[in-house]
Amino acid sequence: MSTKQEFNYGGQAVIEGVMMRGAQQVAVAVRAPDGQIVVQQEPLTAAIYTSRVGKWPFVRGLALLWDALGLGMRALMWSADVAIRDEKDASGEQASFAGPVAWGTVAVSLAFGIGLFFILPLFISRLIESWIPSHLLANITEGVVRLAIFLGYLVAIRRMGEIQRVFSYHGAEHKTINAYEAGAELTPESVRRFSTLHPRCGTGFLLVVMVVSIFVFSLLGRPNFILMVASRILLIPVVAAISYEFIRWSARHYANPSVRALITPSLMLQKLTTNEPDLSMLEVAIVSLKHVLVAEGILAPEAAEVIECGTDAEAPALV
Repeated sequence: MSTKQEFNYGGQAVIEGVMMRGAQQVAVAVRAPDGQIVVQQEPLTAAIYTSRVGKWPFVRGLALLWDALGLGMRALMWSADVAIRDEKDASGEQASFAGPVAWGTVAVSLAFGIGLFFILPLFISRLIESWIPSHLLANITEGVVRLAIFLGYLVAIRRMGEIQRVFSYHGAEHKTINAYEAGAELTPESVRRFSTLHPRCGTGFLLVVMVVSIFVFSLLGRPNFILMVASRILLIPVVAAISYEFIRWSARHYANPSVRALITPSLMLQKLTTNEPDLSMLEVAIVSLKHVLVAEGILAPEAAEVIECGTDAEAPALV
């Protein structure tokens, strides 16, 4: 029986900061315009984290989907609020990225993502379906188009200056988790020597989603266009659940050369979404992780003096 410790820590880059989450706690650390690191730390109270059912295989994959669509979006909006807190709107009031504007932006972004990565590939494959000899090949074609759009999207947004900084914080998140899992000292100078790649990365998860969706959607054949559109949307949780189990399994057996070879495309894809961070970015990621570790009782508060940097008590709840 393997005695390898299983880690549950993961995260997400946000605007000028990093969100880290453990089994029971989440923390977001952001570098404010005045240079201070501002932190929001809370327990994970949603039923998907606390219920016994939420830990079942395949069901637990929905927690990762919730992280991306729920918790991750809230963390991103909170970081945006921190970034503009010193700005004024047209009426002279403090600017805020919250309320209907924020959730309207989230809704539009979510609809855009589903349309771009699920509906558009289906539409393109449907246009050329008469030249494809079988339903299986038509579904494979749809999957290849989806993957091509995904890669093109990553290459395109990588050229944006603001996104490059987010990708640097993404690299800081990975380096910090890699350092912690290796038992290294959590200081910027120590953490900087670790890799920006990690087997449990969300980018790799999305790549697995693209591949798994080919197999899942192929089971349905090629019904009429409306049914196919509905299936692509309604089966996203099923695809995410299967993909999560694969990511979880591959991370547990990462030392196996065959498994490492199997997930090499996932690791290589992360080179598009991670940059080398500077020491100040690593400090932010470390602060975020240490808040989670202290809250979960892994670190003693007195051992984490670097986290004494201020907590935003007025920020809205993340979960």
